[in-house]
Amino acid sequence: MAEIIAFPRTPTPPRRRQNEPEPLWRQLLGDQLRRLRHEREETLTETAEKAGVSPQYLSEVERGLKEPSSEMIAAIGGALDVTLVDLTSNVAEELRAASIPASAAVGVFALAA
Repeated sequence: MAEIIAFPRTPTPPRRRQNEPEPLWRQLLGDQLRRLRHEREETLTETAEKAGVSPQYLSEVERGLKEPSSEMIAAIGGALDVTLVDLTSNVAEELRAASIPASAAVGVFALAA
């Protein structure tokens, strides 16, 4: 008898509804930076100090209020031990996923041997 093995699911951002505007790059970047900081159990002050920015600036970046330069993104990412390439790639994937309407979402697949 064949055994069905489900592929592991990775958390994906909720898909937007048809009439909702696309999320902004800076909002998804901020969400990702905040998640990374929380995973490391660091405070804004601790991460900001490592990155060489003020806690207020980091807070504004995390809330999607600031449009940081690539140098600032690299500094904050470096403080969180993530490369600029990985960080921007992950944000681009989230943006791509969020821009697909829910009606076009593809189902989950599993292979059977």
